[in-house]
Amino acid sequence: MKEILNVDQLAISFGNNEVLKCINFKLHENEVLGVIGPNGAGKTVMLNILTGILKPTKGTITFLGEDITKDTIPERCRKGIGRTFQVPRPFEKMTVYENILTGCVYGSRISEKEARHKALDILEKIKLSDRTKDFAGKLGLLDRKRLEVGRALATDPKVLLLDEVGGGLTESEVEEVLDLVRMVKSQGVSVVWIEHIIKTMLEGTDRVLLLANGCDIVCGCPQDVMNSKEVTDIYIGCEC
Repeated sequence: MKEILNVDQLAISFGNNEVLKCINFKLHENEVLGVIGPNGAGKTVMLNILTGILKPTKGTITFLGEDITKDTIPERCRKGIGRTFQVPRPFEKMTVYENILTGCVYGSRISEKEARHKALDILEKIKLSDRTKDFAGKLGLLDRKRLEVGRALATDPKVLLLDEVGGGLTESEVEEVLDLVRMVKSQGVSVVWIEHIIKTMLEGTDRVLLLANGCDIVCGCPQDVMNSKEVTDIYIGCEC
């Protein structure tokens, strides 16, 4: 498969606190890469570096063959990197439809007419087409997470970074999240998915990467990684 994202020797320090020491991984086209690890492993910090919120102390990020390490957040978004946040951040006083429409207009930089059609299509895909007129602030947690994914899709990402989209949901709702991620992949979008729910990593990813102590420890087939000694020693039993 064609490589879409290459993270090489990524590191970041805050004063004397070396949060990421050396992170290396590759993401391929139309692949879902799961990321697991204990609290403090640097998972969300890594996503913040990939989206440009934080600048690494060292290392490089290559996206579609281009070094984007120094690119700004808007530049990365325009090139095709989208992300969701662990705590959804919708425009609460806008409707569900308006939230998606805003992402289409300003994220995809298309005309409002095109954006209207695109927004309705996304709402259908994320199963919120029956809630278009509801204010985002009134949505339950699962629908807020659906909307968070929809807003990211509105920017036409080639890579979508998901930060614990299954967090706080019931078992049946997690099944719906799995379907949501499968839908994203079916659109040709590659995914980096941070999650602590083992079921999602086993059933919803192509590979799993274990982070610990600021380093990449092991990466491979989900079943093999979850059954590895490294995961047993570092991850299983931890509150992640």
